[in-house]
Amino acid sequence: MKDPYDIIIIGGGVVGSMVARFLSRYQRNILLIEKESDVGMGASAANSAIVHAGYDPEPGTLKAELNVLANPMWDKLSGELGFEFERRGDYVVAIGEEEMAALEKLLDQGIRNGVPGMHLISAEEMHHREPAISPNVSGALWAPTGGLCDPFAVTVAAIENAIQNGVTVMLDTAFEDFIIESGKIIGVRTNRGDFGCHWVINAAGIYADDVMHKAGVRPEFHITPRRGEYCVLDRAEITINNVLFPTPTEKGKGILVTTTLHGNTILGPNAEVIDDKENREVTSHGLNEIWQGAHKLVPSLQPKHTIAVFAGLRAMGNAPCKNPGVKHDHDFVVEIPEEVHGLVNLGGIESPGFTAAPAIALRVIELLKDAGEVLKEKSDWNPIRPPRPRFRKLPLEEQIKLIKTNPDYGRIICRCENVTEAEIIQEIHAPLPARTYDAIKRRTWLGTGRCLGSFDMPRVVEILARELGISPFEVSKKGPGTEFLMRTTKGEVTHAR
Repeated sequence: MKDPYDIIIIGGGVVGSMVARFLSRYQRNILLIEKESDVGMGASAANSAIVHAGYDPEPGTLKAELNVLANPMWDKLSGELGFEFERRGDYVVAIGEEEMAALEKLLDQGIRNGVPGMHLISAEEMHHREPAISPNVSGALWAPTGGLCDPFAVTVAAIENAIQNGVTVMLDTAFEDFIIESGKIIGVRTNRGDFGCHWVINAAGIYADDVMHKAGVRPEFHITPRRGEYCVLDRAEITINNVLFPTPTEKGKGILVTTTLHGNTILGPNAEVIDDKENREVTSHGLNEIWQGAHKLVPSLQPKHTIAVFAGLRAMGNAPCKNPGVKHDHDFVVEIPEEVHGLVNLGGIESPGFTAAPAIALRVIELLKDAGEVLKEKSDWNPIRPPRPRFRKLPLEEQIKLIKTNPDYGRIICRCENVTEAEIIQEIHAPLPARTYDAIKRRTWLGTGRCLGSFDMPRVVEILARELGISPFEVSKKGPGTEFLMRTTKGEVTHAR
Protein backbone atom coordinates (compact mmCIF):
# COMPACT_ATOMS: atom_id res chain seq x y z
CA MET A 1 0.00 0.00 0.00
CA LYS A 2 0.99 3.59 -0.59
CA ASP A 3 1.73 5.97 2.27
CA PRO A 4 -1.22 5.85 4.67
CA TYR A 5 -3.62 8.69 5.32
CA ASP A 6 -5.44 9.39 8.54
CA ILE A 7 -8.75 9.86 6.72
CA ILE A 8 -9.93 9.02 3.21
CA ILE A 9 -13.16 10.59 1.93
CA ILE A 10 -14.96 8.77 -0.88
CA GLY A 11 -16.87 11.20 -3.06
CA GLY A 12 -16.37 14.77 -4.21
CA GLY A 13 -19.92 16.06 -4.19
CA VAL A 14 -21.00 18.90 -1.94
CA VAL A 15 -21.17 16.62 1.11
CA GLY A 16 -17.70 15.13 0.62
CA SER A 17 -16.25 18.53 -0.19
CA MET A 18 -17.80 20.14 2.90
CA VAL A 19 -16.55 17.28 5.08
CA ALA A 20 -13.06 17.77 3.63
CA ARG A 21 -13.20 21.50 4.23
CA PHE A 22 -14.30 21.25 7.87
CA LEU A 23 -11.87 18.41 8.64
CA SER A 24 -9.00 20.40 7.13
CA ARG A 25 -9.10 22.45 10.33
CA TYR A 26 -7.42 19.58 12.18
CA GLN A 27 -3.97 18.04 12.14
CA ARG A 28 -4.87 15.08 9.99
CA ASN A 29 -3.53 13.80 6.68
CA ILE A 30 -6.65 13.67 4.50
CA LEU A 31 -7.27 12.30 1.00
CA LEU A 32 -10.46 12.80 -1.00
CA ILE A 33 -11.02 10.51 -3.98
CA GLU A 34 -13.53 11.17 -6.75
CA LYS A 35 -14.21 8.78 -9.62
CA GLU A 36 -15.11 11.54 -12.09
CA SER A 37 -12.82 14.06 -13.78
CA ASP A 38 -14.01 16.86 -11.50
CA VAL A 39 -15.80 17.37 -8.21
CA GLY A 40 -19.53 18.10 -8.15
CA MET A 41 -20.49 16.00 -11.19
CA GLY A 42 -23.20 13.91 -9.49
CA ALA A 43 -26.27 15.16 -7.63
CA SER A 44 -24.41 18.37 -6.78
CA ALA A 45 -24.37 19.23 -10.49
CA ALA A 46 -28.10 18.86 -11.08
CA ASN A 47 -30.38 20.29 -8.44
CA SER A 48 -32.57 23.32 -7.80
CA ALA A 49 -29.76 25.39 -6.20
CA ILE A 50 -31.97 26.23 -3.22
CA VAL A 51 -30.97 26.43 0.43
CA HIS A 52 -34.15 25.15 2.05
CA ALA A 53 -35.69 26.81 5.09
CA GLY A 54 -36.54 23.47 6.72
CA TYR A 55 -40.34 23.27 6.86
CA ASP A 56 -40.63 20.35 4.43
CA PRO A 57 -38.82 17.47 6.25
CA GLU A 58 -40.93 15.49 8.68
CA PRO A 59 -40.38 16.64 12.28
CA GLY A 60 -38.21 14.29 14.28
CA THR A 61 -36.15 13.11 11.30
CA LEU A 62 -32.44 13.66 10.85
CA LYS A 63 -33.32 15.44 7.61
CA ALA A 64 -35.28 18.06 9.55
CA GLU A 65 -32.66 18.44 12.28
CA LEU A 66 -29.70 18.90 9.94
CA ASN A 67 -31.62 21.11 7.49
CA VAL A 68 -32.57 23.60 10.20
CA LEU A 69 -29.11 23.42 11.80
CA ALA A 70 -27.36 24.10 8.48
CA ASN A 71 -29.59 26.86 7.09
CA PRO A 72 -28.13 29.75 9.16
CA MET A 73 -24.58 28.54 8.44
CA TRP A 74 -24.75 29.56 4.79
CA ASP A 75 -24.25 33.30 5.31
CA LYS A 76 -20.93 32.77 7.08
CA LEU A 77 -19.84 30.08 4.63
CA SER A 78 -20.55 32.40 1.73
CA GLY A 79 -18.36 35.09 3.29
CA GLU A 80 -15.52 32.70 4.12
CA LEU A 81 -15.49 30.67 0.90
CA GLY A 82 -16.27 33.45 -1.54
CA PHE A 83 -19.34 32.01 -3.25
CA GLU A 84 -22.49 33.98 -3.99
CA PHE A 85 -25.48 33.40 -1.74
CA GLU A 86 -28.75 35.31 -1.50
CA ARG A 87 -31.31 34.80 1.24
CA ARG A 88 -34.27 35.43 -1.06
CA GLY A 89 -36.88 33.49 0.88
CA ASP A 90 -39.35 31.15 -0.81
CA TYR A 91 -43.08 30.62 -1.28
CA VAL A 92 -45.24 27.52 -1.23
CA VAL A 93 -48.22 28.50 -3.34
CA ALA A 94 -51.73 27.12 -2.96
CA ILE A 95 -53.82 27.01 -6.14
CA GLY A 96 -57.46 26.73 -5.16
CA GLU A 97 -58.93 26.76 -1.67
CA GLU A 98 -58.54 22.99 -1.34
CA GLU A 99 -54.74 23.38 -1.17
CA MET A 100 -54.75 25.81 1.76
CA ALA A 101 -54.83 22.89 4.23
CA ALA A 102 -51.42 21.77 2.91
CA LEU A 103 -49.99 25.19 3.74
CA GLU A 104 -51.31 24.95 7.30
CA LYS A 105 -49.62 21.56 7.64
CA LEU A 106 -46.29 22.89 6.33
CA LEU A 107 -46.49 25.89 8.64
CA ASP A 108 -47.03 23.57 11.59
CA GLN A 109 -44.12 21.34 10.49
CA GLY A 110 -41.86 24.35 10.13
CA ILE A 111 -42.73 25.62 13.59
CA ARG A 112 -42.08 22.18 15.07
CA ASN A 113 -38.75 21.99 13.22
CA GLY A 114 -37.71 25.40 14.52
CA VAL A 115 -37.87 27.38 11.28
CA PRO A 116 -38.11 31.12 12.07
CA GLY A 117 -40.22 33.80 10.45
CA MET A 118 -42.75 31.77 8.47
CA HIS A 119 -46.27 33.00 7.94
CA LEU A 120 -49.19 32.70 5.54
CA ILE A 121 -49.96 35.48 3.07
CA SER A 122 -53.12 36.19 1.14
CA ALA A 123 -53.78 35.67 -2.56
CA GLU A 124 -53.76 39.45 -3.02
CA GLU A 125 -50.36 39.78 -1.36
CA MET A 126 -48.97 36.89 -3.44
CA HIS A 127 -50.14 38.63 -6.63
CA HIS A 128 -48.39 41.78 -5.45
CA ARG A 129 -45.12 39.96 -4.78
CA GLU A 130 -45.19 37.89 -7.99
CA PRO A 131 -47.42 39.43 -10.68
CA ALA A 132 -46.99 36.39 -12.97
CA ILE A 133 -48.52 33.99 -10.44
CA SER A 134 -51.67 32.07 -11.42
CA PRO A 135 -54.92 34.02 -11.05
CA ASN A 136 -56.26 30.97 -9.19
CA VAL A 137 -53.84 31.40 -6.30
CA SER A 138 -55.58 31.20 -2.93
CA GLY A 139 -52.63 32.01 -0.66
CA ALA A 140 -49.02 31.11 0.07
CA LEU A 141 -46.62 30.16 2.82
CA TRP A 142 -43.71 32.60 3.03
CA ALA A 143 -40.40 31.35 4.48
CA PRO A 144 -37.87 34.23 4.62
CA THR A 145 -34.88 32.03 5.47
CA GLY A 146 -34.87 30.21 2.13
CA GLY A 147 -31.86 31.02 -0.04
CA LEU A 148 -30.28 30.73 -3.47
CA CYS A 149 -26.75 29.73 -4.40
CA ASP A 150 -24.76 28.09 -7.19
CA PRO A 151 -24.16 24.43 -6.24
CA PHE A 152 -21.13 24.18 -8.54
CA ALA A 153 -19.53 27.24 -6.99
CA VAL A 154 -20.21 25.97 -3.45
CA THR A 155 -18.64 22.57 -4.09
CA VAL A 156 -15.57 23.99 -5.79
CA ALA A 157 -15.10 26.68 -3.14
CA ALA A 158 -15.28 24.14 -0.31
CA ILE A 159 -12.79 21.74 -1.90
CA GLU A 160 -10.39 24.53 -2.86
CA ASN A 161 -10.34 25.76 0.72
CA ALA A 162 -9.70 22.18 1.84
CA ILE A 163 -6.79 21.93 -0.60
CA GLN A 164 -5.38 25.24 0.62
CA ASN A 165 -5.43 23.74 4.11
CA GLY A 166 -3.57 20.57 3.13
CA VAL A 167 -6.18 18.10 1.86
CA THR A 168 -5.08 15.96 -1.11
CA VAL A 169 -7.63 15.45 -3.90
CA MET A 170 -7.37 12.70 -6.50
CA LEU A 171 -9.78 12.84 -9.45
CA ASP A 172 -10.43 9.95 -11.85
CA THR A 173 -9.94 7.72 -8.81
CA ALA A 174 -12.68 5.14 -8.30
CA PHE A 175 -13.19 3.27 -5.05
CA GLU A 176 -13.16 -0.51 -5.58
CA ASP A 177 -13.02 -2.16 -2.16
CA PHE A 178 -11.95 -1.90 1.45
CA ILE A 179 -8.83 -3.48 2.89
CA ILE A 180 -9.90 -4.93 6.24
CA GLU A 181 -7.88 -6.74 8.89
CA SER A 182 -9.37 -8.17 12.08
CA GLY A 183 -12.58 -6.19 11.67
CA LYS A 184 -10.77 -2.88 11.10
CA ILE A 185 -10.48 -0.90 7.88
CA ILE A 186 -6.81 -0.28 7.15
CA GLY A 187 -7.10 1.01 3.59
CA VAL A 188 -9.04 1.29 0.36
CA ARG A 189 -8.45 -0.25 -3.06
CA THR A 190 -8.90 2.02 -6.07
CA ASN A 191 -8.32 1.91 -9.81
CA ARG A 192 -5.12 3.85 -9.10
CA GLY A 193 -3.73 1.65 -6.38
CA ASP A 194 -4.21 0.92 -2.68
CA PHE A 195 -4.14 3.62 -0.02
CA GLY A 196 -3.78 2.99 3.70
CA CYS A 197 -5.88 4.87 6.24
CA HIS A 198 -7.34 4.83 9.74
CA TRP A 199 -10.79 6.15 8.81
CA VAL A 200 -12.92 6.14 5.66
CA ILE A 201 -15.83 8.54 5.21
CA ASN A 202 -18.40 7.20 2.78
CA ALA A 203 -19.78 10.23 0.93
CA ALA A 204 -20.34 8.37 -2.34
CA GLY A 205 -23.78 9.80 -3.00
CA ILE A 206 -25.91 7.55 -5.14
CA TYR A 207 -23.33 4.76 -4.74
CA ALA A 208 -23.10 5.02 -0.94
CA ASP A 209 -25.01 1.76 -0.53
CA ASP A 210 -22.53 -0.12 -2.72
CA VAL A 211 -19.64 1.27 -0.67
CA MET A 212 -21.11 0.32 2.70
CA HIS A 213 -22.00 -3.16 1.45
CA LYS A 214 -18.32 -3.69 0.58
CA ALA A 215 -17.63 -3.27 4.30
CA GLY A 216 -20.43 -5.66 5.28
CA VAL A 217 -22.55 -2.84 6.66
CA ARG A 218 -26.34 -2.37 6.34
CA PRO A 219 -27.05 -5.12 3.77
CA GLU A 220 -30.71 -4.12 3.89
CA PHE A 221 -29.99 -0.52 2.88
CA HIS A 222 -30.41 0.36 -0.77
CA ILE A 223 -30.40 3.58 -2.71
CA THR A 224 -32.95 3.92 -5.47
CA PRO A 225 -32.25 6.63 -8.06
CA ARG A 226 -34.99 9.20 -8.41
CA ARG A 227 -34.56 11.17 -11.59
CA GLY A 228 -35.50 14.82 -11.74
CA GLU A 229 -35.65 16.73 -15.02
CA TYR A 230 -35.37 20.49 -15.45
CA CYS A 231 -35.90 23.22 -18.07
CA VAL A 232 -33.81 26.39 -18.15
CA LEU A 233 -35.39 29.49 -19.69
CA ASP A 234 -33.71 32.39 -21.47
CA ARG A 235 -33.37 35.27 -19.04
CA ALA A 236 -33.76 37.72 -21.92
CA GLU A 237 -37.31 36.45 -22.48
CA ILE A 238 -38.69 35.72 -19.01
CA THR A 239 -37.95 36.99 -15.54
CA ILE A 240 -39.27 35.37 -12.37
CA ASN A 241 -37.77 36.97 -9.28
CA ASN A 242 -38.99 34.49 -6.67
CA VAL A 243 -38.71 30.86 -5.57
CA LEU A 244 -42.17 29.33 -6.07
CA PHE A 245 -43.03 25.85 -4.80
CA PRO A 246 -46.37 24.14 -5.34
CA THR A 247 -48.01 22.37 -2.44
CA PRO A 248 -46.06 19.10 -1.98
CA THR A 249 -47.23 15.59 -2.85
CA GLU A 250 -46.14 12.12 -1.78
CA LYS A 251 -43.48 12.30 -4.54
CA GLY A 252 -41.76 15.33 -3.03
CA LYS A 253 -41.78 19.10 -3.22
CA GLY A 254 -43.26 19.14 -6.72
CA ILE A 255 -42.53 21.15 -9.86
CA LEU A 256 -41.18 24.53 -8.83
CA VAL A 257 -40.63 27.73 -10.75
CA THR A 258 -37.57 29.53 -9.47
CA THR A 259 -35.15 32.24 -10.32
CA THR A 260 -31.41 31.63 -10.08
CA LEU A 261 -28.37 33.70 -9.17
CA HIS A 262 -27.57 33.84 -12.88
CA GLY A 263 -30.93 35.41 -13.76
CA ASN A 264 -32.42 32.41 -15.57
CA THR A 265 -35.72 30.87 -14.58
CA ILE A 266 -35.64 27.11 -13.90
CA LEU A 267 -38.61 24.73 -13.95
CA GLY A 268 -38.62 21.30 -12.29
CA PRO A 269 -37.90 18.76 -11.13
CA ASN A 270 -40.27 15.90 -11.63
CA ALA A 271 -39.55 12.73 -9.61
CA GLU A 272 -39.31 9.42 -11.47
CA VAL A 273 -38.01 6.31 -9.71
CA ILE A 274 -35.66 4.39 -12.02
CA ASP A 275 -33.25 1.45 -11.79
CA ASP A 276 -30.14 2.75 -13.55
CA LYS A 277 -27.80 4.89 -11.42
CA GLU A 278 -26.30 6.43 -14.56
CA ASN A 279 -29.51 7.24 -16.43
CA ARG A 280 -29.72 11.03 -16.70
CA GLU A 281 -31.82 11.10 -19.83
CA VAL A 282 -34.29 13.90 -20.43
CA THR A 283 -37.60 12.45 -21.61
CA SER A 284 -40.56 13.85 -23.47
CA HIS A 285 -43.02 12.65 -20.81
CA GLY A 286 -40.80 14.20 -18.11
CA LEU A 287 -40.73 17.56 -19.86
CA ASN A 288 -44.50 17.45 -20.36
CA GLU A 289 -44.92 16.82 -16.64
CA ILE A 290 -42.64 19.75 -15.83
CA TRP A 291 -44.53 22.15 -18.06
CA GLN A 292 -47.88 21.02 -16.71
CA GLY A 293 -46.70 21.69 -13.17
CA ALA A 294 -45.04 24.99 -14.04
CA HIS A 295 -48.13 26.30 -15.83
CA LYS A 296 -50.19 25.58 -12.74
CA LEU A 297 -48.08 28.18 -10.90
CA VAL A 298 -47.22 30.59 -13.73
CA PRO A 299 -49.52 30.17 -16.76
CA SER A 300 -47.65 32.70 -18.91
CA LEU A 301 -44.47 30.61 -19.20
CA GLN A 302 -43.72 29.50 -22.77
CA PRO A 303 -41.74 26.40 -23.87
CA LYS A 304 -40.22 28.34 -26.78
CA HIS A 305 -38.08 30.24 -24.27
CA THR A 306 -36.28 27.04 -23.21
CA ILE A 307 -32.53 27.19 -23.83
CA ALA A 308 -31.45 24.02 -22.01
CA VAL A 309 -32.76 20.88 -20.36
CA PHE A 310 -30.98 18.55 -17.95
CA ALA A 311 -31.62 15.80 -15.43
CA GLY A 312 -30.13 14.76 -12.11
CA LEU A 313 -30.43 11.74 -9.84
CA ARG A 314 -31.35 11.90 -6.17
CA ALA A 315 -30.06 9.24 -3.78
CA MET A 316 -33.32 8.01 -2.25
CA GLY A 317 -32.47 5.56 0.54
CA ASN A 318 -34.68 3.25 2.58
CA ALA A 319 -33.33 3.88 6.09
CA PRO A 320 -36.05 4.40 8.71
CA CYS A 321 -35.89 7.34 11.08
CA LYS A 322 -34.09 6.44 14.32
CA ASN A 323 -36.66 8.39 16.28
CA PRO A 324 -39.12 5.68 17.38
CA GLY A 325 -42.02 8.11 17.31
CA VAL A 326 -41.56 8.97 13.63
CA LYS A 327 -42.64 6.69 10.79
CA HIS A 328 -40.27 7.78 8.04
CA ASP A 329 -38.64 5.20 5.78
CA HIS A 330 -36.02 7.22 3.90
CA ASP A 331 -34.12 9.33 6.40
CA PHE A 332 -30.45 10.31 6.20
CA VAL A 333 -27.85 7.82 7.41
CA VAL A 334 -25.07 9.60 9.33
CA GLU A 335 -23.31 7.09 11.54
CA ILE A 336 -20.32 5.07 12.64
CA PRO A 337 -21.55 1.49 12.24
CA GLU A 338 -20.70 -1.23 14.73
CA GLU A 339 -19.99 -3.98 12.18
CA VAL A 340 -16.55 -2.67 11.22
CA HIS A 341 -14.14 -0.21 12.78
CA GLY A 342 -12.95 2.82 10.85
CA LEU A 343 -16.01 3.75 8.75
CA VAL A 344 -18.23 6.83 8.82
CA ASN A 345 -21.36 6.18 6.79
CA LEU A 346 -23.26 8.93 4.97
CA GLY A 347 -26.13 7.50 2.94
CA GLY A 348 -29.46 8.45 1.46
CA ILE A 349 -28.45 12.11 1.34
CA GLU A 350 -31.22 13.35 -0.93
CA SER A 351 -33.06 16.66 -0.56
CA PRO A 352 -32.43 18.61 1.66
CA GLY A 353 -28.93 17.12 1.49
CA PHE A 354 -27.40 20.08 -0.32
CA THR A 355 -28.66 22.48 2.32
CA ALA A 356 -27.66 20.14 5.14
CA ALA A 357 -24.12 19.49 3.86
CA PRO A 358 -22.26 21.80 6.29
CA ALA A 359 -24.22 20.42 9.25
CA ILE A 360 -23.47 16.88 8.08
CA ALA A 361 -19.77 17.81 8.07
CA LEU A 362 -20.00 19.02 11.67
CA ARG A 363 -21.83 15.84 12.65
CA VAL A 364 -19.02 13.76 11.13
CA ILE A 365 -16.52 15.59 13.32
CA GLU A 366 -18.68 14.93 16.38
CA LEU A 367 -18.86 11.23 15.51
CA LEU A 368 -15.09 10.97 15.12
CA LYS A 369 -14.52 12.66 18.46
CA ASP A 370 -17.08 10.43 20.15
CA ALA A 371 -15.24 7.43 18.72
CA GLY A 372 -12.05 8.53 20.50
CA GLU A 373 -10.34 10.32 17.62
CA VAL A 374 -8.26 13.19 18.97
CA LEU A 375 -8.68 16.11 16.56
CA LYS A 376 -6.22 18.87 17.33
CA GLU A 377 -6.74 22.17 15.53
CA LYS A 378 -4.08 23.61 13.25
CA SER A 379 -2.64 26.91 14.37
CA ASP A 380 -2.49 28.11 10.75
CA TRP A 381 -5.87 26.90 9.50
CA ASN A 382 -7.31 29.49 7.12
CA PRO A 383 -11.09 29.42 6.57
CA ILE A 384 -10.93 32.07 3.83
CA ARG A 385 -10.95 31.20 0.15
CA PRO A 386 -10.89 34.50 -1.77
CA PRO A 387 -13.32 34.71 -4.69
CA ARG A 388 -12.03 35.29 -8.21
CA PRO A 389 -13.42 38.20 -10.27
CA ARG A 390 -16.54 37.55 -12.35
CA PHE A 391 -16.25 40.09 -15.13
CA ARG A 392 -19.90 40.37 -16.18
CA LYS A 393 -21.04 41.10 -12.63
CA LEU A 394 -18.66 43.99 -12.09
CA PRO A 395 -19.50 47.67 -12.66
CA LEU A 396 -17.93 49.23 -15.74
CA GLU A 397 -15.22 51.10 -13.82
CA GLU A 398 -14.07 47.86 -12.17
CA GLN A 399 -14.01 46.10 -15.53
CA ILE A 400 -11.80 48.84 -16.95
CA LYS A 401 -9.41 48.51 -14.01
CA LEU A 402 -9.15 44.75 -14.52
CA ILE A 403 -8.40 45.15 -18.23
CA LYS A 404 -5.65 47.64 -17.48
CA THR A 405 -4.16 45.20 -14.98
CA ASN A 406 -4.55 42.18 -17.25
CA PRO A 407 -5.48 42.60 -20.95
CA ASP A 408 -6.88 39.05 -21.00
CA TYR A 409 -9.94 40.48 -19.24
CA GLY A 410 -10.57 42.46 -22.40
CA ARG A 411 -11.02 39.34 -24.55
CA ILE A 412 -14.57 37.99 -24.34
CA ILE A 413 -14.65 34.26 -25.06
CA CYS A 414 -18.30 33.59 -24.23
CA ARG A 415 -20.56 36.31 -25.61
CA CYS A 416 -23.80 35.22 -23.93
CA GLU A 417 -22.32 35.23 -20.42
CA ASN A 418 -19.46 37.71 -20.98
CA VAL A 419 -16.78 35.30 -19.77
CA THR A 420 -13.25 36.49 -20.46
CA GLU A 421 -10.04 34.68 -21.31
CA ALA A 422 -8.53 35.78 -18.00
CA GLU A 423 -11.29 34.05 -16.04
CA ILE A 424 -10.79 30.82 -17.97
CA ILE A 425 -7.02 30.88 -17.41
CA GLN A 426 -7.54 31.49 -13.69
CA GLU A 427 -9.72 28.40 -13.41
CA ILE A 428 -7.23 26.25 -15.31
CA HIS A 429 -4.55 27.21 -12.78
CA ALA A 430 -6.77 27.24 -9.66
CA PRO A 431 -6.08 25.09 -6.56
CA LEU A 432 -8.28 22.43 -8.17
CA PRO A 433 -7.48 22.95 -11.85
CA ALA A 434 -10.30 22.96 -14.39
CA ARG A 435 -9.01 20.56 -17.05
CA THR A 436 -12.13 20.01 -19.19
CA TYR A 437 -14.67 22.20 -20.95
CA ASP A 438 -17.43 21.29 -18.50
CA ALA A 439 -15.16 22.01 -15.52
CA ILE A 440 -14.65 25.54 -16.84
CA LYS A 441 -18.37 25.80 -17.60
CA ARG A 442 -19.28 24.90 -14.02
CA ARG A 443 -16.90 27.50 -12.61
CA THR A 444 -17.54 30.44 -14.95
CA TRP A 445 -21.02 29.73 -16.37
CA LEU A 446 -19.48 29.88 -19.85
CA GLY A 447 -21.55 28.08 -22.49
CA THR A 448 -24.84 28.31 -20.59
CA GLY A 449 -26.45 31.10 -22.61
CA ARG A 450 -28.76 30.78 -25.60
CA CYS A 451 -25.98 29.65 -27.99
CA LEU A 452 -25.01 26.85 -25.55
CA GLY A 453 -21.31 27.17 -26.25
CA SER A 454 -21.36 27.06 -30.05
CA PHE A 455 -19.39 30.32 -30.19
CA ASP A 456 -16.93 29.77 -27.36
CA MET A 457 -16.09 26.05 -27.63
CA PRO A 458 -13.32 26.28 -30.27
CA ARG A 459 -11.66 29.10 -28.35
CA VAL A 460 -11.88 27.25 -25.04
CA VAL A 461 -10.32 24.16 -26.64
CA GLU A 462 -7.44 26.32 -27.85
CA ILE A 463 -6.95 27.91 -24.41
CA LEU A 464 -7.06 24.57 -22.58
CA ALA A 465 -4.54 23.02 -24.96
CA ARG A 466 -2.20 25.97 -24.62
CA GLU A 467 -2.42 26.33 -20.84
CA LEU A 468 -2.23 22.59 -20.10
CA GLY A 469 0.50 21.94 -22.64
CA ILE A 470 -1.50 19.24 -24.42
CA SER A 471 -2.71 18.59 -27.95
CA PRO A 472 -6.12 20.01 -28.92
CA PHE A 473 -7.11 16.39 -29.63
CA GLU A 474 -6.72 15.64 -25.91
CA VAL A 475 -9.12 18.38 -24.80
CA SER A 476 -12.42 16.85 -23.71
CA LYS A 477 -15.89 17.89 -22.64
CA LYS A 478 -15.89 15.94 -19.37
CA GLY A 479 -12.98 13.48 -19.36
CA PRO A 480 -11.59 10.58 -21.39
CA GLY A 481 -13.91 9.44 -24.15
CA THR A 482 -15.51 12.87 -24.64
CA GLU A 483 -12.79 14.56 -26.71
CA PHE A 484 -14.07 17.26 -29.05
CA LEU A 485 -11.72 16.80 -32.00
CA MET A 486 -10.85 13.79 -34.15
CA ARG A 487 -8.66 14.84 -37.10
CA THR A 488 -7.47 17.74 -39.21
CA THR A 489 -8.88 18.78 -42.59
CA LYS A 490 -6.65 20.78 -44.91
CA GLY A 491 -4.44 21.61 -42.00
CA GLU A 492 -7.35 22.65 -39.81
CA VAL A 493 -8.73 20.79 -36.79
CA THR A 494 -12.11 19.11 -37.40
CA HIS A 495 -14.68 18.81 -34.62
CA ALA A 496 -15.70 15.32 -33.59
CA ARG A 497 -19.37 14.43 -34.20
